[in-house]
Amino acid sequence: MNNALLKLAITDKSYPRQVAEILAGQSWSQGCVIQVVDGIRCVELGKRGDANPPESVLQQSLESTEIVGNDAWLSFSQRNASLDSPEQYCISIQVTDTEIALKEVGEIFPALLSGIIQWHSYQQLQDRSLQTETILKIAAQWHGIKQTDQLILEIVEASTRLLGAERASLFLWDKKNEQLVARPALGIVGTELRVPDSAGVVGEVVQSGFSMRIDEVEGQEQINREVDNKLDFTTNNLICCPLHNREGEVIGAFEVLNKKDGTFSSSELKALEDLASHVASALEEAQEVEQIIASRSLIAEQAAEGVSLIGECPQIVALRTTLDRIANTDLAVLILGENGTGKEVVSQLLHFKSDRRNEPLVAVNCAAISESLLESELFGHVRGAFTDAREDREGKFELASRGTLLLDEIGDMSLSGQAKLLRVLEDKVVVRVGGSTPIHTDARVIAATNQDLGDMVREKQFREDLFYRLNVMTVEMPPLRDRGDDILLLTEYFLKELSIRARRKAPKLSAGARKRLLAHHWPGNVRELRNIIERIIYLSDSGRVDADDLTFASTQADHGTVGNYHGTLNDATRDFQIDLIRDQIKKCRGNMSEVARQLGLHRSNLYRKMGQLGMALEDE
Repeated sequence: MNNALLKLAITDKSYPRQVAEILAGQSWSQGCVIQVVDGIRCVELGKRGDANPPESVLQQSLESTEIVGNDAWLSFSQRNASLDSPEQYCISIQVTDTEIALKEVGEIFPALLSGIIQWHSYQQLQDRSLQTETILKIAAQWHGIKQTDQLILEIVEASTRLLGAERASLFLWDKKNEQLVARPALGIVGTELRVPDSAGVVGEVVQSGFSMRIDEVEGQEQINREVDNKLDFTTNNLICCPLHNREGEVIGAFEVLNKKDGTFSSSELKALEDLASHVASALEEAQEVEQIIASRSLIAEQAAEGVSLIGECPQIVALRTTLDRIANTDLAVLILGENGTGKEVVSQLLHFKSDRRNEPLVAVNCAAISESLLESELFGHVRGAFTDAREDREGKFELASRGTLLLDEIGDMSLSGQAKLLRVLEDKVVVRVGGSTPIHTDARVIAATNQDLGDMVREKQFREDLFYRLNVMTVEMPPLRDRGDDILLLTEYFLKELSIRARRKAPKLSAGARKRLLAHHWPGNVRELRNIIERIIYLSDSGRVDADDLTFASTQADHGTVGNYHGTLNDATRDFQIDLIRDQIKKCRGNMSEVARQLGLHRSNLYRKMGQLGMALEDE
């Protein structure tokens, strides 16, 4: 017998069964049972024969360090001393001759049980390794889910599958209301269940911070049967562990109910605890993402509320209709108009009225970026790409991905910059300066300019292919002087808005002020009007705006005069340039090429200068 036992391999999966067969095959034996008792659960590891030891013999063996038994059974148990575990191992032999049996196996019982313990520890280690691998794979999938409700559903389904259970629930702790919220439980999909935070096993786990295991016999009184009644469900056994946040605080509990093939083991409770650590991390991540999205949405809503296209003239009414139709598309939009007409407002409305509203709106002033920095600014760069490139940097296309990119003053972009821009618009891919990795971008592109791109195309100052790529949809902002009573609507709007900021009561417009506002030519358009009203709000204490309060840039007599020009040096210079261009247009009878030659300018530069000065085409 001893030789046969020694030949057995402890790593063999059937080792306990083989030991039981050898012991049961002796002349003095009728059967053998090898068991592990895990506190509340008894599991057979190997058996030969039909009988089981009486419960009194088994219990006596578990409580003794000696061999115990009667005329029919011998039993010996041993605890796994190397593990902090309640597991106890027991070999019970059904004997025909107790005296002979004791003589044969009395001295080898400890060695046999040590072998069984080693075998079981090895098997648990193998199972644990496989289980850990499975948990990590499951957890990796969880971290890709950004919606809390979907994440919780995935968690409870994966947990029931992994642990062979009927149901699982996550309870989040609502400390303020002293409640535990189950979200969701299998069987109550879409229903939120609330229970007192001191009730049942879950309440005890949350309050104590320690895991619990309940079987069909022990701990039944701790199960919250009110919950069972509400769900039409009977809890027979369960394991439950606390959920901790990054700071170690208990934020809830994770519960798995009713093992399908018996009761839960201590190793399964440990697996649940491992799962719980990933659950808490994934939950916090999903909740943070949801908060970010919610914050973005709130910010977008607030920003959208602050963006308005004020006016009731036919051009503005038609423009609002057009924007409503094209906002929630990916069409490229070209916004035309003089400086100060509100092209930025149109780009903001297009963004905030679209599904991209929660993503960034990134604006780039093409006129303000030098040729050497344009590519880096738009497409980004990698560290070491040039002297000042000390770190990797995202370009505006990357920053605006999934959002909107406004290319303002697109007419001032160089031809080489235009070529690079066209490539990105067609391929939807950027490559950082100094890099080689293509980066996908899904930014919607809106371009704006005060120049006549058609003329620039004809004069080879703007690429024709880029023009048609940008000019999928064109919207044009009318100059303020052509908007009639919109001037008064805008004035009233600015008076109210800026007064709120200045924390004062909005002043009223006099009849004389209204008349003078309507009579002004508005070379600076809406921007000029806003600046005038802002100056009045902050410098005047009066509750009334009179005609004399409206000091236009070209008529500020307060600063003294030089020749026929009034105001500051900048104002006088600007007025001089306007008068000079108008005079040349008159002398050349509207021949703009000749006007440009007389002024020493290229024709496109002349148009650009006129746009900067707020001169309308009618000035030609």
